[in-house]
Amino acid sequence: MPKDRPTRSRWRWVLRALVLLVALAVALLVWANVSPWPSTYVIRTVFDAGGRTIARKLAPHVPKQGLAEARDVQYDATDRDAKLDIFHPQGAVPRTTIVWIHGGGHVAGKKEEIANYLRILASKGYGVVGIEYTRAPDAHYPVPVEQANRALGWLSANAPRYGLSRDRFVLAGDSAGAQIAAQLANIVTSPKYARDLSIRPSIDPARLVGAVLFCGPFDAQLTIPQDGGEPSWFIRSVMWAYMGRKDFRSDPRVAGYSVARFVTKDFPPAFISVGNDDPLQAHSYLMADQLRAQGVPVDVLFWPRDHAPALPHEYQFDLDSAEGAEALRRTEAFLAGLK
Repeated sequence: MPKDRPTRSRWRWVLRALVLLVALAVALLVWANVSPWPSTYVIRTVFDAGGRTIARKLAPHVPKQGLAEARDVQYDATDRDAKLDIFHPQGAVPRTTIVWIHGGGHVAGKKEEIANYLRILASKGYGVVGIEYTRAPDAHYPVPVEQANRALGWLSANAPRYGLSRDRFVLAGDSAGAQIAAQLANIVTSPKYARDLSIRPSIDPARLVGAVLFCGPFDAQLTIPQDGGEPSWFIRSVMWAYMGRKDFRSDPRVAGYSVARFVTKDFPPAFISVGNDDPLQAHSYLMADQLRAQGVPVDVLFWPRDHAPALPHEYQFDLDSAEGAEALRRTEAFLAGLK
């Protein structure tokens, strides 16, 4: 009999562990059903790992000298997330200031992850600013758009102190950041759209000379099924977190999010690119078509559908590839051609 006691004790501990695991699984399922946070943690973990990889791979392409920078500059003293990084060539004030908004599905990403790419752009003769904003679900739409608008206003007032031009801005972004940049460009140039979103533009439209948009989600209708079907787990998670409503499909604000549907002839000249294996490819095609229909000058870098290797989301950050290098070259050519 004494020999059985350790065995029984072990089985009790195994049973208790199993009960605890089941309880934790049930609790997690319940939590995931009432909050976007569990899904956000998963997405953020994956995206943040990807962001670190991007930063590491871009590092060898950054010039070793000739750049000046200011990091974590506060553009709104009342907002702890309202910080930006500034990069520019040492010496003369660049003619154009590029304001870049990072991606991350609205729930992930950090300005530091693309800082090396911004340094590379700055080395081409531009002032470049990377802005931070509050990620969902810590903040909901349209808070990041409002933050980007305040950053633009702060730059308009303070750019000369940091060796930047405040008379020629280009709004730029990747992925979710491209969507925010496109919305802000439309707010600046379309009074009706600005009124509909209740956001007062922080700069005069004459100061916005261009937009650079990589891989953005510009129309919710392309990712939210209109036939009653369910969107993907990723889209459900991101839109719930960003809109702050699980029933986001009935949220009237989703219409304004779909900026491609509201562009006007006054939208600035745009450069748009996306990979041929990007799940958001249709968004860039639609954005380009809608802008062209309004008579806006549009330069695109779209790849044949059978292009090999297939180019994924955010392909432009891979400067070790011929395609990434071409995207940078075309971006430079677009910027150089702006009036």
